[in-house]
Amino acid sequence: MRLWVLLSLLLLHETLQNVTGQPAKSKRPKEPGENKIKPANKKMKPKLPKLKERESSDSSTKSQSIMIQVMDKGRFQKPAATLSLPVGQSIELRCKGNKIGWSYPSYLDTFQDSRLSIKQLDRYGQLILANSTAADTGEYSCWLLLCNGSSCKKEESKTGSTYIFFTDKGELFVPTSSYFEIVYLNPDKPAVIPCRVTIPSAKVTLHREFPAEEIKTDGTNIIYDVKKGFIYQHPTSDHKGVVYCRAESRGAPQISIKYQLLYVEVPGGPPSTTIVASSKKAEGGDNVNVLCIVLGEPDIDVEFSWKYPGEEHERPVIIQDSWRLISRGIGHTTRISRSVIAIEDFETIDAGNYICTAQNLRGQTTVATRVDLT
Repeated sequence: MRLWVLLSLLLLHETLQNVTGQPAKSKRPKEPGENKIKPANKKMKPKLPKLKERESSDSSTKSQSIMIQVMDKGRFQKPAATLSLPVGQSIELRCKGNKIGWSYPSYLDTFQDSRLSIKQLDRYGQLILANSTAADTGEYSCWLLLCNGSSCKKEESKTGSTYIFFTDKGELFVPTSSYFEIVYLNPDKPAVIPCRVTIPSAKVTLHREFPAEEIKTDGTNIIYDVKKGFIYQHPTSDHKGVVYCRAESRGAPQISIKYQLLYVEVPGGPPSTTIVASSKKAEGGDNVNVLCIVLGEPDIDVEFSWKYPGEEHERPVIIQDSWRLISRGIGHTTRISRSVIAIEDFETIDAGNYICTAQNLRGQTTVATRVDLT
């Protein structure tokens, strides 16, 4: 009987253990470093690289504006990319550095205007323009010069610039010194019709004189830039002719000067050369000149060479080469290169063909003319 009671108590104890769970296991000692293991399901914040150091290093290589505008009562501020000031107002710009170079509208240099003053002080360069006019509208920029003796170069990372509109309701277009300008249309580079305005909000349109019509801008082939004018991105011969601009700003519209658009057939080829003799027929003892002329871009050098009838006989002649720039309106110049061969006391051995060869980096052109003895 007692044995049966003991067995019943033992079975009851095992049943209670199964219902309540297993008894707690004894704690084992932790292995070294075991506490450092983190649960796999815990969210971790990714470590981001330090941006401040990288950004500061990048900013050091970017261009730093060194220009400030002197305001009234001794205040200073960095000028915006564009400024609008009324005509008659003076302006003072300063650029930090012990050697500063300046750029400003060429109009001020052309007439050596006394209203413009540029000085270099110990720590900055100073530009002052007094009694401004609508013609002073344009880009004003400066840069630091790094000099080694007499040789200086521009520091590209330290510059400053601002475009200033000197607003004048009576002069919507920036005045020019001429009433007619020539614009060359080269198929390999954009052409600019420079009808700039003094009021940036003015509505400006481009018009053809004949047939009378407005030339629409499409934002791709023909665009308008308030700082430059109308730009033909890809000029063609269809664009040639006479055009003008029309501007309107809260009042009666105004018309610009006229622009003659001339298409250049071979913009990047050999020199465009002509030859002319002072006389096609000369008598014995006459003085004869033969002239070779090239019209070209201002920065393209031209070299001349001659072949003439008396060359084999070592006939003495005088050959003179020269060139000069002629103005084709503000912002465009053309270079005229000339070579003259002079023959004094014309005689039988001088009769024949005079051959001129003009050469530039893009090729050469040979032209000839004949002078006979009568």
